[in-house]
Amino acid sequence: MSRIAALRNGHFWARLGTRFLPFADAATPELPLGRLLRLSLFQISVGMAAVLLTGTLNRVMIVELGMSASFVAIMVSLPLVFAPLRALIGFRSDTHRSVLGWRRVPYIWFGTLLQFGGLALLPFAILVMTGAGQGSAMVGHLGAAAAFLLVGAGMHTTQTAGLALATDLADETSRPRVVALLYVSLLVGMLVSAIVVGRVLANFSPTRLVQVVQGAAVLTMALNIVALWKQEARDRTRRPVAEAKPAFGPAWGRFIAVPRTRRLLVAVGLGAAAFAMQDVLLEPYGGQILRLSVGATTSLTALWAAGMLAGFAFAARALAGGADPHRLAGFGAVGGIAAFIAILFAGPLEAPVLLAIGAAFIGAGSGLFSVGTLTAAMALEDGGHRGLSLGAWGAVQASAAGGAIAIGALMRDWVSSAAVANRLGATLAGPVTGYAAVYLAEILLLLATIVALGPLVRGAGAPPSRFGLSEFPI
Repeated sequence: MSRIAALRNGHFWARLGTRFLPFADAATPELPLGRLLRLSLFQISVGMAAVLLTGTLNRVMIVELGMSASFVAIMVSLPLVFAPLRALIGFRSDTHRSVLGWRRVPYIWFGTLLQFGGLALLPFAILVMTGAGQGSAMVGHLGAAAAFLLVGAGMHTTQTAGLALATDLADETSRPRVVALLYVSLLVGMLVSAIVVGRVLANFSPTRLVQVVQGAAVLTMALNIVALWKQEARDRTRRPVAEAKPAFGPAWGRFIAVPRTRRLLVAVGLGAAAFAMQDVLLEPYGGQILRLSVGATTSLTALWAAGMLAGFAFAARALAGGADPHRLAGFGAVGGIAAFIAILFAGPLEAPVLLAIGAAFIGAGSGLFSVGTLTAAMALEDGGHRGLSLGAWGAVQASAAGGAIAIGALMRDWVSSAAVANRLGATLAGPVTGYAAVYLAEILLLLATIVALGPLVRGAGAPPSRFGLSEFPI
């Protein structure tokens, strides 16, 4: 009887794990959970680098080192130069023939080296750039620009090839869940890094800045080496041969020639831009227009995260029941429209509760949109070119989001200055007008996103999509 009870308990915990434990249903006999979690470490390193570039160093350069905000914005945006190359990187990793029989590993490894080199150089270049170090400040400017470019190239190369490797290792049924797990690892890396780095740099000093950034460089190497260890099997048939390498141009032409592919990428770009345009404006809006405290505006991030988790939960239930991923992405866009309408009215009505609701719905909408477009992009591979499809999705998303953030900030500044100067009429004379212009632009972009997604929604009778609780991309 005891053995029977033990078996029953084992079945109970197995069912419980599959239903409720995150990522338990992403593992397969060929790709156990331990190996999958180890592979996800490369996303932790990318998330750590992202936090350093867009969060920690951004604040340190402006506040502690007294640099111009516009100059810092240009430096921080330099890694986006390589975002459009993600499709090329993915394609090259699809067709690479190495002496050791690897395709993805060389790209992940050299991406890691680029990331390590940029982080190792970056703190010294920043300190020299302030004029406090030895030598000309121009040397620091050039060194910082080179460091930011190296880190950006490394992040995009490592992430694109790493995601492609994950799709190679996973079978067709578990592949979307595996890739989604990796995106949650990216989020975990960003959250943990933000907390740890923030605490370590609480008492800022140039020496501590060097220690933190170079420590991140060493940790990047360690995490990625562990992540890559014995992941990709060596295939002797991939050894270099005399024939010419496949060209990217024809492959990209075939890939983008499919109307549904073009439409999906347009929708991804429009939606990513719509959700990202207000990224650096939400907290200033709460502080400047609604006069909220720093703690109150910081809590908006927590509401955004809670909304995203709610969106993930809805996506899990909907896609497990056979919902179309394009339709799901459209629901996310509708949620985003509701969010920006709430935020738009929060200022004139002086209603912080509307701002809180809007922040939560931004998270939910962007979560649904990311889940839907990622799942749809997984089906875009052409002739085994998984790296090309994932790279195209990542390139469009990153480029559109980065450009939208800059455009949103410039739009806010220009419209606000014109409104305050009473050039737009007495009714619109106030700083809230600049924020309102950005939120209206985001609503229009989301309407365009829905128009782009509409023809992609499959008709009745199409096969369902498999998407479990663990599919939590960001």
